[in-house]
Amino acid sequence: MENQCQNGNETLLKVSTLNCIDLSNPDIHQSVSLLKQACLDCGFFYVVNHGISQEFMDEVFGQSKSFFELPLNEKMKVLRNEKHRGYTPVLDELLDPDNQVHGDYKEGYYIGVEVPEDDPEAEKPFYGPNVWPEDGLLPGWRQTMEKFHHQALEVAKAVARIIALALGLEVDFFDKPEMLGKPIATLRLLHYGGQVSDPSKGIYGAGAHSDYGLITLLATDAVMGLQICKDKDAKPQIWEYVAPVKGAFIVNLGDMLERWSNCIFKSTLHRVLGNGQERYSIAYFVEPSHDCLVECLPTCKSENNPPKFPPIYCATYLSQRYKDTHAELSLYEKHQT
Repeated sequence: MENQCQNGNETLLKVSTLNCIDLSNPDIHQSVSLLKQACLDCGFFYVVNHGISQEFMDEVFGQSKSFFELPLNEKMKVLRNEKHRGYTPVLDELLDPDNQVHGDYKEGYYIGVEVPEDDPEAEKPFYGPNVWPEDGLLPGWRQTMEKFHHQALEVAKAVARIIALALGLEVDFFDKPEMLGKPIATLRLLHYGGQVSDPSKGIYGAGAHSDYGLITLLATDAVMGLQICKDKDAKPQIWEYVAPVKGAFIVNLGDMLERWSNCIFKSTLHRVLGNGQERYSIAYFVEPSHDCLVECLPTCKSENNPPKFPPIYCATYLSQRYKDTHAELSLYEKHQT
């Protein structure tokens, strides 16, 4: 079982066994095979030996905790803007409106690709300057987050190269300028405050959803909470926990890759259930450039399997998905007077 990450809680909870991709493995064929199997099965897998040190990961989690421990009035000073940069309060995001009574019982902080306001690129919906807490408030915080954003992008590019090979494409397919050469890459710090979720009452840490983009890297603390549903059409749905593995990223595919691959690779429903313990995680969402046209890959269509979706520009697709799941900013105006 060397290629699968195990956890000792499997007797207590239904825990999914996921393939584990070792980015230091010289046998690329083995990595491609493991990844392909994971993408066809559930769209989730672990990535280890990714090049980001445990010491630095601990620092990023420590800095994240420092921010979320600030008083609410300080956090509201950096409330997210229309570019999705900054603080998202508890209940701001509603991912599963059919089943959730309220929004998600989590708070977050968005950090995107830093583009100066006077740069023409800043006109694009997901580019622009980030929102940062005041320097004196959290010393070194911005530098830590910018360094992590940069390092996580390199991990995502390494994973994307294996995905390209698994789809029968050239290894550098996703490295092109219009793809991950100028990506929309968003780091999101997350804090679940210790509420107990109750699906029967519509109360969730994060409602059931699939991610919007290409791939997501997730680092978590040691608290169990993430669940996946391999078959969203099953009645009833069967949910399995994904165990935290220290030092690993949990990686999942997004809807855009499912669309690109003509549904050959799966973007899987997932959610977070709170168990009364505080939980911290760090998500890194990776999308191609604004101007990338997402259309069925040549290796994923045939006469018998024509494209299932029309082509769409990445920026158009993402803008709609964010609008569908986030509260209107006007709701927060009273906090800023």
